[in-house]
Amino acid sequence: MHGTLFYLKRQDAASTKMPYETTERDGHTLDILTNANKTLRLTVSRNGAEPVGLAKKNAAADWVGFLWRDGDVTKNPSGWNNHSTVMGYYIHRILNEKTQYRGHVIRGGTHSFIRHKVFDAPEVGESGLVYKLSAKSIGPEEYPFQVDFTLSYTLDDAGLRIGFAFDNRESTESHVSFGLHPGFGVTSLADAVVLMPKGKYRRHIAPGNFLSGEIVELDIAGGPMPFAKSDLPGSFLLELATVPERMFVVEDPVTQRRTTLDFSEAPYVTLWSDGNDFVCVEPCWGLPDHHEQRAFEDKLGIQTIPAGGRLEAGFYVLPEVVA
Repeated sequence: MHGTLFYLKRQDAASTKMPYETTERDGHTLDILTNANKTLRLTVSRNGAEPVGLAKKNAAADWVGFLWRDGDVTKNPSGWNNHSTVMGYYIHRILNEKTQYRGHVIRGGTHSFIRHKVFDAPEVGESGLVYKLSAKSIGPEEYPFQVDFTLSYTLDDAGLRIGFAFDNRESTESHVSFGLHPGFGVTSLADAVVLMPKGKYRRHIAPGNFLSGEIVELDIAGGPMPFAKSDLPGSFLLELATVPERMFVVEDPVTQRRTTLDFSEAPYVTLWSDGNDFVCVEPCWGLPDHHEQRAFEDKLGIQTIPAGGRLEAGFYVLPEVVA
């Protein structure tokens, strides 16, 4: 599969240390990593350890950004204000911003608390950045058990690998859900193309952003998504039931930007836009609450970390300027 080939290429890449710098801008501390041949650049804000810029050089050696409002961390006057929100411990929404987990209360808003944490400086390796959040930095009503979080960003000449890891310090199993909420910039939503791989999907219906329990089986032949863009503000929560090659593509025909997303490890994908000039194609390891709420550990799609163990997963982003 493509992801395996990309992984092998990354492992065999030259070990030249990549250029790294940090800067302060508009209330953000930004970590900027460029690959060794200076053709791919990642910018991460320590506010939420969020990627706020992913740029690649075109044939004219000009930098071309791929994320929504790429590199702009000023407050957006209207619409979605993020670029690629990191979702961790739980994702999407919990009903009434409150849930029960083994006798403990979890409280929080959309996409959990990661987005509101200011991370310490990352560990800088030869090809990537590693951000860590200790359980000691997490409040008991944010998440009640001792589970540490590690987020890694690894560059090579082809693209970016984003890796999640959770280390369970408890003597019993723990539960989390997680993912990334990346918005890919397009000239216009009307012209954007989202290509989906062939396979059988399950759409989880979620009126008001909470699961109703209704599931629609979809057999998609592969190619442009079969959903109206006008419906994207309602979100499409899709379980990758039997989708062998989990490669999604976002294309902007006007600028010739193409982003290939290797979700080989992800069980779910969410498609969303608020109608502005971006499309979110989100790898997810979990789903929102049901309207009839279940205990946190019984949430549909929840991931289990063995006692004293580690849970790891990730995905690839491969940006191209095809002209």
